[in-house]
Parts: sequence; C-alpha cells; structure tokens
Amino acid sequence: MATRPSISVVVPIYGVEPYITRFAESLLGQTYDKVQFVFVNDGTKDASIEVLSSLIDERFAHLKDRIIIVNKVNQGLPAARKTGMEYAEGDYVLHVDSDDWLECTLLEKLAIKIEETGSDIVYFDFYKEYASYAKHDVEKDYTAQTKMKFIHGLFNYKAYGYVWNKCVRRQLYLDNDVFFPSYGMHEDIYLMSQLIYHADSITHLNEPLYHYRRDNPGSISASKRKNRRRDSAMNMMDLYEHFKDDVMNSPVRDVVGEIMFRTAWLSLRYDLGFFRKYPYLPEMIRKMRPSFSNKTFIIWQCFVKLYVACKFRQ
Repeated sequence: MATRPSISVVVPIYGVEPYITRFAESLLGQTYDKVQFVFVNDGTKDASIEVLSSLIDERFAHLKDRIIIVNKVNQGLPAARKTGMEYAEGDYVLHVDSDDWLECTLLEKLAIKIEETGSDIVYFDFYKEYASYAKHDVEKDYTAQTKMKFIHGLFNYKAYGYVWNKCVRRQLYLDNDVFFPSYGMHEDIYLMSQLIYHADSITHLNEPLYHYRRDNPGSISASKRKNRRRDSAMNMMDLYEHFKDDVMNSPVRDVVGEIMFRTAWLSLRYDLGFFRKYPYLPEMIRKMRPSFSNKTFIIWQCFVKLYVACKFRQ
C-alpha cells in the first residue's frame, strides 16, 4: 500500500472482568497509531465495562477520539463481532478476544507487513497460555494459490481458524456479502473460510504476537460438550446451505464430505436429531465416500453410511 494502513480492532466484551485490565493495557498501549478501537459490550453482567472505562479515563484519555464503546443486548459472540463491523472504519479489521492479551508491537508489525505485501489477509503465530506454562504455536504457510488447502485445514483442524490471528482487508467483508454465523462454536471457521476463499493474497507473519488464554473457565470452549458439538454442526450446515446452489464455486467446495459426515456422526452420538432437521442429509451421506483426510474418524464415517443404508432404505 502507498500509505500506512488504518486498522480497526473489534473487541466483544462479556464476562471478562478478571482479565479486561491486562487485555486493555496491551491493546491500548500498542506502538502503532493508525488504529480504531471498537469495544462491543455484549450485555455483560459483571463490571468489565466499568473497569475498561476507568482505565481509559485514567491512562488512555488521549485515545478517546479513536475509541468506540457500543452497548447491546446479549446475543453471543458472533453477533457481537457483526455489530462491531458496523462501526469499523479501518482499511483492515482485526477481531480479538477480551480475555487474551497482545504483544505491544502487534499492530505495528501487521501494518509493516501489509505495506510490504498489500495482502488481503495477514495471519500470525501466537502463544497458548495455560495456567502454568505457555505453548508457542506456529502456523503453516499458505498463500492465495493454496487457499483451498487452507480452508480444508480449518475443517480438519490442521490449520487454525482463529479470527484473532488474522488481519483482514475490510473490503473483503463489504464486497462479498460475508455471512456471520448464528452459533458460538467454530464461528471462526465459518467466518474465516469465507474470507480466505475471497482473498487474492494471503501472507504469513511468522512471529508470535498474541497470547491466547486457555485457562478461562467462562470461555465457550469450557461449555458443555453436547451443546458445543450441536452448535458446531449447525454452523457448518448453515454455511453449506448458504452455498449449496453453487457448491463448486464456494468456500465449502472441498469440505462437503467433512461437513456431512461430521453432522451425521454427531447427530447419532449426541441424539441431536439432524436427520430430521436436514432431510437431505441421508441422501448426501449415500453419495459421499469415506475419506482419511476428514477429521471424523474413518470408522465413524463407515458407521454413518451403514446407519443410513439400514434406516433410510430406498
């Protein structure tokens, strides 16, 4: 880019009172100055917003012209991110989670990489922060030419779908009518698969710049397993239904089998009733061949096919 890019950082806030101070200090203390901060109060019931507001008044008052705090009723993480996008004005958008924290040079290094490459998406490495140790996770290198492998990797967990380690040109959202998910589990895969598909250029910044907290008992990943699996499958099926009329020219082109087998297996394992909810699911399973490249174990895929053959005889 000819000029330094502006970056909007979108931050949903719900139930993070113990973590918000460290997070906000790391975000508002960034070394880069072309930043808009969009905080979305998702109807939090604790004092997260009060703590944030006090911190801004006491230490970051000089940034107030670049800070927006949006208050809304609680509708969950995906809706909060979508609301934040309505206020984002930067050339690029970075979604982050308010129980994590950032290296103070994160946005500056992103801006430099964007200036160097002009990429639609710049993604970076991170630390997983556990109670007693941290793990440095390194992303694989993907480009626009390998973006379908990137998307397949999101679905079989060989690539990370996290939104908070991917800085995305805002125009990608606007030009491609990007859909936001309805449910919280794997909402990042739902969103990022679309953005990666539409990207003309993708760059990996091989440096750990984000700290992903893994010891927050209130996070989505700590919720009940059945609910998580249900929400994940419904997000994936919802994504498929958005594109089923032209699957071959869509982000789900190479992952339809993974979506169908996972949905069917989870429905059987947790009694989720997806064969009733999606009447076309049995016929889709009949057409699909089990694959070792799917995250769903091959034996489970074979079991699903056997179940369909016995339960839904033609």
